[in-house]
Amino acid sequence: MFISSAYAQAAGGGSTEQQIIGFLPIILMFVVLYFLMIRPQMKRAKEHKTMLEALKKGDEVVTSGGMVGRVTKVGESYVTLEVARAPESKGGDSAIEMTFQKTAVQTLLPNGTIKAI
Repeated sequence: MFISSAYAQAAGGGSTEQQIIGFLPIILMFVVLYFLMIRPQMKRAKEHKTMLEALKKGDEVVTSGGMVGRVTKVGESYVTLEVARAPESKGGDSAIEMTFQKTAVQTLLPNGTIKAI
């Protein structure tokens, strides 16, 4: 009396063409995400790795903590930086050196930058 007839929709929800068109916005979002975020990040990581492999004694660098120094020794996974010169004591000046992981080096500076600071 009060209940109307209900009709079920056909199973499958439509043709495969309609299903593909339904997924198209999601696929498009992943493509845009790849080109705007993932690909540039991979490029920056590759450039950083190349810079770390090319580090040599005498290069001036900035670490991720903001320390500016001159490379005095390069190891396989560590680098030693001269961050300051101690005042003359007993016949000569000595450098203050600190050891960092190579990955802490963020930027390679042009030679002569430390003197200009």
